[in-house]
Amino acid sequence: MANNGTISQRKLVGYATNVEITDGDGAYDTIAEVAALIEAGTGSASFHKIWEMTVPAQQIIRWGTGSANQQRNQGFMSFNALDVGTGFEEGIVRLVVANARETRVVVVREVNTQRLHTVTTTAIGAVPVDINEMVALPEQTGSPAVGEDSKLQIWFKTTIPTTTVDSAGFSIPATIYQ
Repeated sequence: MANNGTISQRKLVGYATNVEITDGDGAYDTIAEVAALIEAGTGSASFHKIWEMTVPAQQIIRWGTGSANQQRNQGFMSFNALDVGTGFEEGIVRLVVANARETRVVVVREVNTQRLHTVTTTAIGAVPVDINEMVALPEQTGSPAVGEDSKLQIWFKTTIPTTTVDSAGFSIPATIYQ
């Protein structure tokens, strides 16, 4: 307790991380599940959920890391959905935050997937490694952070389909406050 008899508030500290497929909830935590969800939405003119992560207890999470005014301090993202050896399923990736019951859903950012991968049609080769060619995602301070039981989600809309989506991958920056 503080000297004035009140409980002191400690400042939350943010830690940079990247979320990947394996961080997702049960139905969204494997490459096969995410690839199947992307494939299932091919031909649809609307966005559909392809990944979700429930925020653990005692954490607050926001999409993005670092600051836009410090170029090398911000997070960089990648995303690919592909028919290995053939081509990419191109579209729009939508980063979303939602409350536990999904009655409040907020779109944080949308990005065209053509900027989020290389031209190599292998699961490993599709991931960009040159920071100068990657898309930055600084912490999205203008959008809400979500707490325990709320959700980070990724929605997708296909614009250029491939034959069959049989592989997917992403690495998207997020800031965890504890």
